[in-house]
Amino acid sequence: MQTSFTNRKQVLEQKEMNIWERMYLPAIVKGMAITISHFFRKPATIRYPEQKRTVSEAYRGLHILKRDDVGAERCTACGLCALACPAEAITMEAAERKPGEENLYREEKYASKYEINMLRCIFCGFCEEACPKAAIFLEEDFAVANYSRDTFIYGKDKLVEKPKHGTKAFDVVKVGRERELN
Repeated sequence: MQTSFTNRKQVLEQKEMNIWERMYLPAIVKGMAITISHFFRKPATIRYPEQKRTVSEAYRGLHILKRDDVGAERCTACGLCALACPAEAITMEAAERKPGEENLYREEKYASKYEINMLRCIFCGFCEEACPKAAIFLEEDFAVANYSRDTFIYGKDKLVEKPKHGTKAFDVVKVGRERELN
């Protein structure tokens, strides 16, 4: 028996359609049944600002720079997160800690400028894995929308988590803001 290898279509015999099939009534009834069945299912949409969709534990959302138990920033400006970022979305500048800033920063060196370009970020999580101080995390928050491209470059003002009440860093930040207001 000889087998031929070809990519041509095989001609199939088509059976003769009856009158109901020619009027496409079975197809119309099937389509209506599918449409009606969707009325009784759970809706796929939610009322977004009031309700938030639950995300999995492995979800990687917006970045946050964490603080330690005392309230000091964990980031020591080692630059490993910027090196690990395949999209080159992270830029930072290191600075030396000044006298009186012991409560704000953990080590002598800290990130004076830390920016993430959210338009370049691919949310891979490599920065989180590369950080030896567990300073950067990707949270479950996912609402990233704005009208201007400039607002998608997140600085330390948007990235660093707010100090908790009762920590030394909270008191330092509070005193600094009071001085700015006076």
